[in-house]
Amino acid sequence: MMREKIPATVITGFLGAGKTTMIRNLLQNANGKKIALIINEFGDLGVDGEVLKGCGAENCTEDDIIELTNGCICCTVADDFIPTMTKLLERDSRPDHIVIETSGLALPQPLVAAFNWPDIRTQVTVDGVVTVVDSVAVAAGRFADDHDKVEALRADDTSLDHESPLEELFEDQLTCADLIVLNKSDLLDAAGMDRVKADVVARINRKPAMIEARNGEVSAAVLLGLGIGTEADIDNRKSHHELEHEALHESGEPHDHHHDHDEFDSFVVEHGPVSDPAAFVEKLKGVIEANDVLRLKGFADVPGKPMRLVIQAVGSRIEHYFDRVWAPGENRTTRLVVIGLHDMDEAAVRAAIAAL
Repeated sequence: MMREKIPATVITGFLGAGKTTMIRNLLQNANGKKIALIINEFGDLGVDGEVLKGCGAENCTEDDIIELTNGCICCTVADDFIPTMTKLLERDSRPDHIVIETSGLALPQPLVAAFNWPDIRTQVTVDGVVTVVDSVAVAAGRFADDHDKVEALRADDTSLDHESPLEELFEDQLTCADLIVLNKSDLLDAAGMDRVKADVVARINRKPAMIEARNGEVSAAVLLGLGIGTEADIDNRKSHHELEHEALHESGEPHDHHHDHDEFDSFVVEHGPVSDPAAFVEKLKGVIEANDVLRLKGFADVPGKPMRLVIQAVGSRIEHYFDRVWAPGENRTTRLVVIGLHDMDEAAVRAAIAAL
């Protein structure tokens, strides 16, 4: 007898949109459903995996959380993601649902397309792609270039592309969505949320469902069970990269098949114990603003506290909280992942954090 396909939900969204918080809430309110979680981190420290392992939910066992750290899923589908999925499907105790969190810098399209691989498509289907949006960042114009300035430059350079790496990536994640979650709605007024909705709608041709959320609180009944089968519709959700590739192919011009994330850099900064978390976080804001850091996240060792301090920053907005007790024998240390555009001055950021 052929087993029913396992539904898989792909959760995407830009850096700091609230994907991990939403997944933590989902795991804690899964109503007994056995969920396997695949996490893809950008950078050398899989912070999100560690945060989720500390969430304490029954569906949050370490065996059910699989972390990919060999780079962006969309670039390592054959080498990393496919073998991981195959191993998961060979387990005696198969999950009821698979949730995949992409890196904030990942294109969801290649990942969804991977579900058409012969060994996977007979056993798993994409229940839906959920794109989490940082409403505050959209309202602040974080994903839009200064178009007037670019148009002025275009007079001198007709080949100039009007879209920034951030803007393209944001639009690609929206284009692939079956459900868009406008997160952090509590931080904007009604007029602000209306502007965010209008901005999002203007960026995509498709009309996926759209909901508002605060603190990533979205019911499992809303996130799971969409029943879309997105892998069969992936040709209607092409990314900028794919469309440019097709245009070049049709024109006969030479083109580079390689796709990477050269626009972004990430590195890990080690720091000593943090005696005053509030003061440390306040000083970090200055470092982030002075160096245009996109995202900063990690853990800190607070002397005299048995628990680990989580630090999460998007732009200059930083939250910090204690998530779990340091394990016996665990190396109490402060480690932060810093992510920014490729021209970020790593030496300056390291020196500034070391001086805190």
